[in-house]
This record gives sequence, C-alpha cells and structure tokens, in this order.
Amino acid sequence: MKTMKGPGLFLAQFAGDAAPFNSLEAIADWAADLGYKGLQIPTFDGRLFDLDQAAASKGYCDDIKGMLADKDLAVTELSTHLQGQLVAVHPAFNEAFDAFAPETVHGNPDARTEWAVDQMKKAAVASRHFGLDASVSFPGALAWPYVYPWPQRPAGLIDTAFEELAKRWKPILDVYDEHGVDVCYEIHPGEDVFDGATFEMFLDALDGHARCCINYDPSHFVLQQLDYLAFIDIYHERIKAFHVKDAEF
Repeated sequence: MKTMKGPGLFLAQFAGDAAPFNSLEAIADWAADLGYKGLQIPTFDGRLFDLDQAAASKGYCDDIKGMLADKDLAVTELSTHLQGQLVAVHPAFNEAFDAFAPETVHGNPDARTEWAVDQMKKAAVASRHFGLDASVSFPGALAWPYVYPWPQRPAGLIDTAFEELAKRWKPILDVYDEHGVDVCYEIHPGEDVFDGATFEMFLDALDGHARCCINYDPSHFVLQQLDYLAFIDIYHERIKAFHVKDAEF
C-alpha cells in the first residue's frame, strides 16, 4: 500500500464529442481539477489517442507524458478492451461486435480478428514507449453462449473453446513479453474468463504464460455473489491492475 498512487480514472467511460471530453488535453484538465493523479487511456477512442502513432513514435508518447506531467498527471495503463474483445468473437455475436471495429472490416470476421490482433500488438509497443509494465484488456468470448445452454452442450466443447482462446492470445502475449508488458484481463460476465475458475482454465491453456494477468474489478464479483476478498488472496500474484466502482464494499 505504501507504493500506491492515485486516485486514477479510466477515461473510456467519460469520453464524448462535447468539451471537455473530446480531447486528451481537455479531459486531462478536467480530471486534474477533480484531483485525479493517473489516467487509464483507451487506445480505441481516436478523440483521445492515436494508437498507430503511439506504436510508431516514442516522441508522440513522450509528448503525451509531458503534457500530462505539466498537469501533475501520469498514464497508468493503456486500455485495449474493445480490441481484445474482438480477438475472439463467437459467430452469434458477429453483427453486434462489428460496431467496435472499423467499417472496412464489417461483415468480415477474419479481417476483424486480424485487425484486432494487430491493434493488440501495437499496444504492446506503445506501452513500452510510455514506460508502462502493464496494460488492461478483455480476452473475448467463444464459449459464453454455452454457459447455460439448452440442449446440453457436447462434451469437450468448453475445453475446445479455451484451447482456441489460448491459441489466439499466445502470439499476442509473446509480443507483450518481448516488450516487458503484462496484459491484465478484466474478468467479466460476457467474457469466457468471468471468474477464478475460468481464469485458471485460460491460464492453463496458455501453459501459465507470465504475461497473462488480471485487471481486478470487484464490481463484477459482487454481481456474481463471489468472495472478492478471497479472490485477492488466491490470485494476488496475477493481479497487476484494478478498477474500482463499488468502493463502499
């Protein structure tokens, strides 16, 4: 606790078309005036951040760091929640999730996945340019439609889904490892990784990959009536980032 800094703010849930929420500098002023010290930046919102430029130019990242430092702010992590979600999409959700991707890949799941994987790898480079050791993301979902199915799912289907999930993420995680950055998955209903047991299944399928970590958000555990404090005791070595929405708990 002695090393904890803050408070920090995830900007994705505040970004918009109206000032001061439509540019990074303006929203940073707003956050600083409210007393925040750290900003988690969504890499999928072009109003605030250009991921392609951040991956290609350390100077771009240094300029952002300097601008924020002048306001007594720092980048805590880069968020790739939407791109991570698109690494693994069940076909039943193809149309719905197209909204998270550029129009050029709409209606083309393979192209959308390829775009998402490229985005994830660029975020690894950009994270290193910022000097960050962790990022936050979603893992996506291939098995979620079968969590409570009727008729009953065939034997082995969930194992196959997690094998495929790991197959898609392993090359991405290897790139993050090359840049010394963790991917902290937000454990969340709607993702195949939605509790401790499913995180362990994902981790096992990845052979315990060192960069497979957790973005701890107790709000999702409260909704599932899980013991969010015991979760910390069990998985603290993998928790490298966190969100706080239900602070009263």
